[in-house]
Amino acid sequence: MAQRSPKKANFHQANLTWSPDTELVGLVFELVPEANVSVYPQYTIGLHAWFLNQVRSVDPELSAYLHDGESEKPFTISALDGELVSSGKQLQLSASNTYHWYVTALSSRVVEWLAQWVQNLPKEINLRNAPLRIHSCKIAHSPTTYIQLLNSEHGETIALRFLSPTSFRRKGHHLPLPMPTNVFHSYLRRWNDFSGMSVDQEAFLAWVDDSVLINRHQLTSAKVLAGKKGAVTGFTGAIEFGLTKEASKQPEFHQLFYALGKLAPYCGTGHKTTFGLGQTRLGWSLQAAPEVPDVQSLLAKRIEELTEIFKAQRKRTGGERAVEIASKWATILARREMGESLQAIALDLEMPYETVKTYVKLARRALKSG
Repeated sequence: MAQRSPKKANFHQANLTWSPDTELVGLVFELVPEANVSVYPQYTIGLHAWFLNQVRSVDPELSAYLHDGESEKPFTISALDGELVSSGKQLQLSASNTYHWYVTALSSRVVEWLAQWVQNLPKEINLRNAPLRIHSCKIAHSPTTYIQLLNSEHGETIALRFLSPTSFRRKGHHLPLPMPTNVFHSYLRRWNDFSGMSVDQEAFLAWVDDSVLINRHQLTSAKVLAGKKGAVTGFTGAIEFGLTKEASKQPEFHQLFYALGKLAPYCGTGHKTTFGLGQTRLGWSLQAAPEVPDVQSLLAKRIEELTEIFKAQRKRTGGERAVEIASKWATILARREMGESLQAIALDLEMPYETVKTYVKLARRALKSG
């Protein structure tokens, strides 16, 4: 079926061109609701889907890779930055406010697609009947290449701000702390996938463990929704890393340490960076990150509570599949309890309606028997 060409947006557009050799770039969109609108707590799934649909309309093969690729994802998106107020079981966006939305590209292929896309942007983003007009699009993180990051000047320390809840996977659980090995492992995975200058992971992380110091930090934690299913405890705040005197004895790793710090704003930190988690900026700041709206926090807590119940019931079967099913059941049941239709949940989770219907029945039965 032929795709309709999107209407060209009527907005302020800064210079959105960059050199053909660019491998990394970050954009920020100013979005204005057409009226006071409500969005569902897991609306970042909608932003994720909208973005991939935009890619699909121009390059279906790239869209499939971004959606299904087993490697690291070569893009990130943020949640909406602006005033979101809990209103009943939804989040209220005001027509009198402007919201910012960040998109980054980490590979030349995605950068090439972005360069084409920004020349003819659609008029709005529609989040399940909540239209957000694209008022402007600007460059947020300068166009660059991996080799430029490697060879750029740097200070003695790396200070990072985590603007949205950030978490790592560790031994099958979530670790809501910016331990140096976890932070730099997170960046190195992207570096090794997209830079064309792969580094021995084990050797570099051993060097990080020996050489990287935490000079200072100010962190707070929050329970948040984890993309399509489940909930995580994540941290926000600021941290400053330094190096031991012996660190420079391995000059290759010493240089890479600073390059990875500069990569952070492009690739984000930790997991679920394509659903708004792990948004990262350079520089120290004690300015508090926005609090997670109550309705999102309540849903995250309910999903976690149900996940633990279903995991305990399935302890005999064990394994990753049992955890996966527990997480799916918990997410579907918690969202249904919040008043969302099974059709909307199925669409969001990209699952057949009948499967979602069956899962919610099984989850309710399990909850009663528990």
